[in-house]
Amino acid sequence: MKILIDIGHPAHVHVFKHFAFEMQKKGHEFIFTCREKEFEIELLKAYNLKYISFGKKYKSISGKILGLLVFNFKMLITALKFKPDVFMSVGSMYAAQVSSLLGKPHFAFEDTGNMEQIRLYLPFTQVVFSPYEIPEDLGKKQIRYHAYHELAYLNPKYFMPNKSIYKYLNINEDRKFAILRFVSWDATHDVGQGGFTANQKDEIVTYLSSKYQLFISSEADVPENYEKYLFKIPPDKIHHAMAYADIVIGEGATMASEAGVLGTPSIYVNSLRRCYNEDQEKYGLVFNFQSGEGVLDKIKELEKIKNKKKIFQERKEKLLKEKIDITLFLIWFIENYPESRKIMKQNPEYQNKFK
Repeated sequence: MKILIDIGHPAHVHVFKHFAFEMQKKGHEFIFTCREKEFEIELLKAYNLKYISFGKKYKSISGKILGLLVFNFKMLITALKFKPDVFMSVGSMYAAQVSSLLGKPHFAFEDTGNMEQIRLYLPFTQVVFSPYEIPEDLGKKQIRYHAYHELAYLNPKYFMPNKSIYKYLNINEDRKFAILRFVSWDATHDVGQGGFTANQKDEIVTYLSSKYQLFISSEADVPENYEKYLFKIPPDKIHHAMAYADIVIGEGATMASEAGVLGTPSIYVNSLRRCYNEDQEKYGLVFNFQSGEGVLDKIKELEKIKNKKKIFQERKEKLLKEKIDITLFLIWFIENYPESRKIMKQNPEYQNKFK
């Protein structure tokens, strides 16, 4: 089977990488397509995944409209050469629309509920996989699962933190450190949304840098006085850093969720709510704020917890017991489609075989 996977965000590489590794062992062939946004290409190279880049991503509204035409054309040319049997993505309109044009199935993952994006891919998609927590009803194409995207690559079956990360960070193992994440606010779903104010950023940076070794990850340029804190590690090492961090704070939903499933105290600061982060708050792993107000107080509150590492690891273990292995589930589903779709529609709890 030939499978084309379209990547729209660095995290999407992680979502599909173990699926690709396991399917390649079975003789299936893959190609990944992407736009240059942040670290997609570096990650694809790091994991030795065959890929084609369609060039820079457009940021303006008019640019995004142009991009729909340009990237669809490039996707079509790539697909005609590769001849995929299946298209997959995390809500890619390009993969969906071209798959429909070629009469091939498109399987999408969805965990954000961004309807402006969903409307552009749903009509051309056969199956949409989403967490049970997502409130949107996407109709008969939707198949819900007991997990989050982040568990496709941070489940302990696939990921083991490596202390060699301290060498990359250039700090001693007994040094406490914090990770702060800022987003660029130029995605379509970010219009009208917000996180920290400039003053709140300064306040958080000042406090964290006085208590921890501080590392900042940012999609956009940062003020000059923040530059000394910027991450200087390969992008494929970031999860090792998050696993050993004392706390992860930021405006990015994905990193907040990743920290949570790793058992690291995590604070998500964004007016745009995310169902998977709110679900993790039930386990006491991620704490959600729709603005920067109150975040510093929460940081100080978390610092007072005795045996914090042990407590958060226990919370993580509770979460893992209640979630499925998405990679195993996806392998079964794709290899047995369309019968697998019938099985899941008749018996949704069949997925519990894949824990």
